[in-house]
Amino acid sequence: MAVRVRDFLRAHRTEGVPEQAALARLEELVQRAEVLAGQQRAGVVASRAATEHRAQVRRALQGKLLRYLTAVGRVAARENAELGAQFRLPRTRGANLAFLTAARGMLEKATAQKELLVGRGMSEKLLDDLTAGLAEFEQTLEATRAGRREHVGASADLKAVFSEISEQVRLLDGLVRYRFGDNEELMGAWASARSVFGPPKSSASDAGPDVVKPAA
Repeated sequence: MAVRVRDFLRAHRTEGVPEQAALARLEELVQRAEVLAGQQRAGVVASRAATEHRAQVRRALQGKLLRYLTAVGRVAARENAELGAQFRLPRTRGANLAFLTAARGMLEKATAQKELLVGRGMSEKLLDDLTAGLAEFEQTLEATRAGRREHVGASADLKAVFSEISEQVRLLDGLVRYRFGDNEELMGAWASARSVFGPPKSSASDAGPDVVKPAA
């Protein structure tokens, strides 16, 4: 709607100072809204990408590295019964932070018992791979948090900009009616421009910036 109003005023520009000032302010607000909409979408995209990446990393940790460590732990538990309880595979569908905490605990215990576990069939490289995998998993959690912060911040700012755009359009409505109120054709075009729904759209760009909801 704001883009259509801007385009209408550009097409029917007058020399009046109030109109010029009001149009300039509306153009600034539209530009600001477009930037914020881009930031909002970028936050959603980043958050979704991090979620997908995290799922891949977790499958590798759960299905390969931790499973291998658990199997070695069972063998070692024949000599040290306490090790059996220390190397239990985390729940497949547990919360991300709970999974990270459990996996780190297993890594710490395996590091402390490295010599024994290597002697029972654990690859020395496993602990390095597990360390790298957990670091990557944690990075995806931070990426999700950062994406959500960007989305939420941009959404709040965008709401404030939309409110100011509405006020500006109301001001421009008064100016247009004052200047062109006797011209039925122009007033019909103006009513269509300032309609929230507007005329039928030929492309997605007519609608202006999209407001994107965050991923669940």
